[in-house]
Amino acid sequence: MSLAPANIQRDYLAEGEFIKDFLQTFKGEPEKDLAYALADIDIDAANDAPGASTIELKYKRQLQRIANRQQQMLVIELEDILKSSDTTDDGRKLVQSIGENASRYVTLFCEEVDKILKQNPGTTDINDQSEVIDVIMHQRRERNEATDQAGFPDHILRRYNLYFKPLPSDVALAVREVRSVHIGRLITVRGIVTRVSEVKPLLQVNAYTCDVCGSETFQEVSGKTFAPLYDCTNAEECEKNGITGTLHMQTRACRFSPFQELKIQEMADQVPVGHIPRSMTVHVSGNLTRLMNPGDEVHIGGIFLPVPYTGFQAIRAGLLHDTYLEAHSIYQQKKQYSEMHMTPEIAQEIADLKRDPGVYSKLAESIAPEIYGHADVKKALLLLLVGGVTKVTGDGMKIRGDLNVCLMGDPGVAKSQLLKYISKIAPRGVYTTGKGSSGVGLTAAVMRDPVTDEMVLEGGALVLADNGICCIDEFDKMEEADRTAIHEVMEQQTISISKAGISTTLNARTSILAAANPLYGRYNPKVSPVENINLPAALLSRFDLLFLILDKPSRDDDERLAQHVTYVHMHNTHPELEQDVVPPNIMRHYIAMAREKRPVVPPAVSSYIVDSYVRLRKMGKEDEEQNKSHTYTSARTLLGVLRLAQALARLRFADSVEHPDVDEALRLMECSKQSLDDEDEGALGPDKSAISQIFRLIKRMAGAGAPAGKRKQPRRKKQKRLGRGPNRERDMDVDSESEGGSDDEYDADPEEVSLVDIRARVTQGGFTEAQLNETIAKYEDLNVLMRVANGSKIRFVTADS
Repeated sequence: MSLAPANIQRDYLAEGEFIKDFLQTFKGEPEKDLAYALADIDIDAANDAPGASTIELKYKRQLQRIANRQQQMLVIELEDILKSSDTTDDGRKLVQSIGENASRYVTLFCEEVDKILKQNPGTTDINDQSEVIDVIMHQRRERNEATDQAGFPDHILRRYNLYFKPLPSDVALAVREVRSVHIGRLITVRGIVTRVSEVKPLLQVNAYTCDVCGSETFQEVSGKTFAPLYDCTNAEECEKNGITGTLHMQTRACRFSPFQELKIQEMADQVPVGHIPRSMTVHVSGNLTRLMNPGDEVHIGGIFLPVPYTGFQAIRAGLLHDTYLEAHSIYQQKKQYSEMHMTPEIAQEIADLKRDPGVYSKLAESIAPEIYGHADVKKALLLLLVGGVTKVTGDGMKIRGDLNVCLMGDPGVAKSQLLKYISKIAPRGVYTTGKGSSGVGLTAAVMRDPVTDEMVLEGGALVLADNGICCIDEFDKMEEADRTAIHEVMEQQTISISKAGISTTLNARTSILAAANPLYGRYNPKVSPVENINLPAALLSRFDLLFLILDKPSRDDDERLAQHVTYVHMHNTHPELEQDVVPPNIMRHYIAMAREKRPVVPPAVSSYIVDSYVRLRKMGKEDEEQNKSHTYTSARTLLGVLRLAQALARLRFADSVEHPDVDEALRLMECSKQSLDDEDEGALGPDKSAISQIFRLIKRMAGAGAPAGKRKQPRRKKQKRLGRGPNRERDMDVDSESEGGSDDEYDADPEEVSLVDIRARVTQGGFTEAQLNETIAKYEDLNVLMRVANGSKIRFVTADS
């Protein structure tokens, strides 16, 4: 422990009097106490009860409940000690002493609490809540034996657990920031829970019974190991008669405490570049057990203590000691959706959002506002956060309600930034990359527990994201063997494990948000999306929405994007948007409340969904016959529409799905499909090369300059077959384009266009002058256009000319 400096002498008697006075006189608000929350106490009923005026005496009221066996937890808040002595420095000095030598003051507080409880012992009659020690003490009182609790260890008489709650101003340390100077101190450590052991009984007091005289003997256990007693030491019976009785352990009279060991790991933002995350062992006992699960981001306040190695580890370790954190206070930074505490201010803002008719667009724009564009993608990510309704049928079959979304496309379109933002805004979010995750790292690993020496499962990323979102970046870089572990999770939401004699099924009720890059760096519009992304079709079909995000050069879009990015870099915030941005904290609470709704599908909307699905299947069949589609409409598409519609209804806090919800779900499905199909038209439609784009630009300029009487005339039949020989097929494409394609603005005969204007427009479009000269030379050879006026103008060749 951390000892006090030599020039400071602790007056423990004076501090004990101050502590006793503090416990009996401090007035506070008991409804904010963790002890009241865990004891499930009705504060309103307590205020109406007889003697309700003592409810203001915060700790005295709790001590009375402890004496009456109605409460088992006593939390001493250091902030209350500071408030209790505003005029003197006694409280500040005591708080400083507790922070420097916390274990000693746990004992001191317990001693003062015991003195107070002796003055008011509560009920002494035997009832259904009495323990074995109560029966023993009652029998001794009936035999007129000593009633001063002599011979009983302190632990067996304490029916409460005392914890210190650190000051709110204390800074949470990273695991690597905890040093030897912190040993014995009360500190707060921040991390993510990676492993939680089973709750085991920890022996605190061992009880024995003599087989000769029948007296009880108690042995207090303070360490990990102890030497059991064998001979009775009762002076009145055994030693008086010269008999040595044998002691037998009585399990029911022993004092056990719930014990749990956890492992917390550094957060990703706390790990320096090139280092691996460090871990810390946390010991949790008493009422604080079962409060944390793997994947929780927590702030744990406790006492940092050393512990010597035992057994064969001690031989190998020598003088080395291990360390652990004895937990006293737990604060979950990212709680479950249903466990989030809401302040009146947050409740008022959420009520305002409920009344806003444009809350859908407003929340979608609030997702990563520093990232430019991607409106439909952000709407899909908002619905991913809300999710659909998970149903379990009467025979046990589960219907998935969580959405899965995949973002594909060129590098540099902010896919990873979107994934990072979603993992931070989700109450439970885990971010990982495909190259840095193995199949075991995603699902579960079998390892030996250091406490119980048993083979246990340690959950991977998908298990840590249970009831949350798992963001997997670089999805295409994963090994094929590792990627197959995700198939079961995406549809069945379970992980089946059969390793090292452990055969079980783990829950992985998570939404998966994946990001994948093209196979060759940039997206090739000439081949299909499956060939570009290099992912199996069986895996792609499990995603409800697949968005293809491409980096296409466009002067207007590129200019707006550059202005947005430079504004963010200059001002460290996003530009002013059309709607006010919802803060992440408010959005998290809004989504948590929306997920509590369970909207149903009425019969009228059900018929509409059926008709829409049949229409989609028919259109999909026609596209397959014409080789126009690379997506497949299946029953999973129907379930995806239902999930999206339910998520939209949840956003409105509605109890039923309506037609606009289905229409928006179908629109997102169509946007997803369109992003995949439209970008592949290079193999089926107009050429996307630079030469073809420059040619269409020149053709539009010529059409725009046509006389008014010639504009927008009916489309004529092909006038003339141009070209001969091996270029016949290319000539046919050129001829059809010259007559008007999807990009034509006019169907009139084009006239002459100045080469200076063409050069200016082509340069503004992001093309070079060399590409322009190559285009003119190529189409001159094809007899499609010609230079006139000494090469200063371009004219298209027609049948008349």
